Amino acid sequence: MRPFHPFFRNRDLSTIAGNFWPRPELGRWPVEAILYRTEPEVQVLAHAQQPEGSAKTDILMIHGLEGSSTSGYLVSLAHAALSRGFSAARLNLRGCGGTEHLALTSYHAGQTSDLLVVLRKRAAQRPIFLVGFSLGGNIALKLAGELGDSARELLAGVCAVSTPIDLAVCAETLGKPRNFLYEQRFVSRLKERIRRRHVQAPHIYSTQHLPKIRSIIDFDNHYTARLFNFGDAANYFRTQASNQFLERIRVPTLLVQAKDDPLIPFSVYGHPAFARNPHLRLVAPDHGGHVGFISRHLPRFWVDALLLDWMEEISNKSAPVRVAHKGQVS
Repeated sequence: MRPFHPFFRNRDLSTIAGNFWPRPELGRWPVEAILYRTEPEVQVLAHAQQPEGSAKTDILMIHGLEGSSTSGYLVSLAHAALSRGFSAARLNLRGCGGTEHLALTSYHAGQTSDLLVVLRKRAAQRPIFLVGFSLGGNIALKLAGELGDSARELLAGVCAVSTPIDLAVCAETLGKPRNFLYEQRFVSRLKERIRRRHVQAPHIYSTQHLPKIRSIIDFDNHYTARLFNFGDAANYFRTQASNQFLERIRVPTLLVQAKDDPLIPFSVYGHPAFARNPHLRLVAPDHGGHVGFISRHLPRFWVDALLLDWMEEISNKSAPVRVAHKGQVS
């Protein structure tokens, strides 16, 4: 496992740099926009690209909260994957990436139904790798756990980066004063989404609660929980968190989590599944922030190289899957 030499040792600088650092262009590989019908009146959009020659295998990537297929971390991973001979597809979660016209309903942190439909179509010939970042990581892990043994038909492996596996704890952490700027950035985007949705479907999306929304928990109480019949935010967090599915995962799974992530307390990774489930492998560098992991050395986007190294290891069956105890990079 390649070591990580952080460009920044400050968790906020790592997080901000990861968001704004320039990413490589993908113009070298033609892009195919693919629509998948996941429900009678729901479609989701993926942007897929093929490497030169035959692809080693396929990677399906999903973004985080209010991200899209153009999120920097998906773009750089796609570039690295295509350069190394993998095919890469970047999936927009329901309503994201300018696709609100494709579905009246939106997405949430545990919505696995769309992803399952896309997986079944993309993995028709052979199992593929699934990669989720942040909220997308929660969806990926939850689906792998829901599928259990049957996941082997679809998934060669799963990767989850900077994943809030305990939604309740992470929502509380995001609401702390030191994370005010992060939370307000998410909240403002979510509120703007509701305003757009209200114009599109006023019978579903009301703007009357928007003045009350000050936090992610407020938003999930007034919107997510109501729109998806969870009752309240607490029940939404409890039922949709991936930590309750970790024990059931039966495919090779790599989780990458910085100990200094400002949005995810590393204590949630003390979950007993990491000691009991041999299919889970946790890599936990001291630094990296939230979806940051900017390296002092090349390749600059360390997590991309790490994930692809691991996928090649799994594909080649050159080494057994094993657990890396928290805090170790093995």
